[in-house]
Amino acid sequence: MSDIFKTSRLGELGKVSMCKRVMKHQTSDSGDIPFYKISTFGGISDTFISNKLYQSFREKYSYPKIGDILISAAGTIGKTVIFNGEPSYFQDSNIVWIANDEKKVINGFLYYYYQTEPWIATKGSTINRLYNENIRSLKVTYPDISTQKQIAKVLSGLDAKIEVNNKINQELETMARTLYDYWFVQFDFPDTNGNPYKSSGGKMVYNEELKREIPEGWELKLIGNYFDYLEGPGIRKFNYSDDGHNFINIRCIKEGDLDVSNATKIKNELINNLSHFLLEENDVVVSTSGSLGRSAVVRKEHLPLLLNTSVIRFRPIKSYYHSFMVIYLKSQYFLGKLTQLATGSIQKNFGPTHLNQIMDCMPPDSIFSNFQKMVSPFLNKQILNKSENQRLTELRDWLLPMLMNGQVSVLEEKNYLVGREN
Repeated sequence: MSDIFKTSRLGELGKVSMCKRVMKHQTSDSGDIPFYKISTFGGISDTFISNKLYQSFREKYSYPKIGDILISAAGTIGKTVIFNGEPSYFQDSNIVWIANDEKKVINGFLYYYYQTEPWIATKGSTINRLYNENIRSLKVTYPDISTQKQIAKVLSGLDAKIEVNNKINQELETMARTLYDYWFVQFDFPDTNGNPYKSSGGKMVYNEELKREIPEGWELKLIGNYFDYLEGPGIRKFNYSDDGHNFINIRCIKEGDLDVSNATKIKNELINNLSHFLLEENDVVVSTSGSLGRSAVVRKEHLPLLLNTSVIRFRPIKSYYHSFMVIYLKSQYFLGKLTQLATGSIQKNFGPTHLNQIMDCMPPDSIFSNFQKMVSPFLNKQILNKSENQRLTELRDWLLPMLMNGQVSVLEEKNYLVGREN
């Protein structure tokens, strides 16, 4: 790796570019080409433009090339998306990119440089904004092209593995939910001969309370017969500490997982009196306000972790209820019941008193046990992948600034990482 790092302003490496302005009357709720506004940047577009307008603007005005790093210049500033070349258009001035000379700085390196959050925010009238001059004046320190490629290769390799794990988990989630639907919604669980129960003519009986037929031997039961649930105690701010035990709140539940890296802590001396609220591995936590019903499974590396208000802990009363519980708490039926029962004039919320009213059609324990045997390997693999992703993310975030400032170098032959002596 070269010891020589250069420093340039972004404006010296390329031009701040953006798409041609699209007027509101040129957009629609459906159409040919996704049009990304700052509100949908990095997500799913809800606005479109015609293919004719897209082709015309793409030919006449600035348009990103594959690999260019799109940057949000308003709202959540500095958010980045690597342009993959799929037909799409982007809101001018709010979404920009540097049309950089890759003989000086490659996009792969620039992408990871942006992840160090170097932006200088300036205040607009209502939202944060990066003006073109802010972007042009940003200083970038970079090594030679060969070293840039090695740095990008190491970091992108970590990101690629994280993405592979995420895709595997999505497939496992789909498989688990499909089995849940077959067994508990369509009633096509395996009968004693291994055939789908209802489709094979299994006996169905009419239930007066549900006003529909259910499998013989199934009953309408309160979910409290299967899950133990507990609401957090509500920890006061004067009990917070800088070095105590983490406690969970709704902000920790993100995209089906827990992030306790920035969790608030409670004084250690209070734990004995609150030990009843300590979470255990494989507990499921569910948000009770805001975005109702967001859930996540507690992993070993999250512990010790204390329950707090606005979150309810679920724990199966029998171990073989666990796989059913994990998926049931994300089911349309359960989430629909939460929405129906939740109370509050400003912000809807629910608690144990609402859960005590929820009933559902439940099978004999043998069905739960068989479901556990079939689905638990999927859920366990998801847990392993999430744990690995956490370690990979921590490694990437630890390496990122050191690779960027030369504290750690990459030996090109083997992609070994070597620390620099001071």
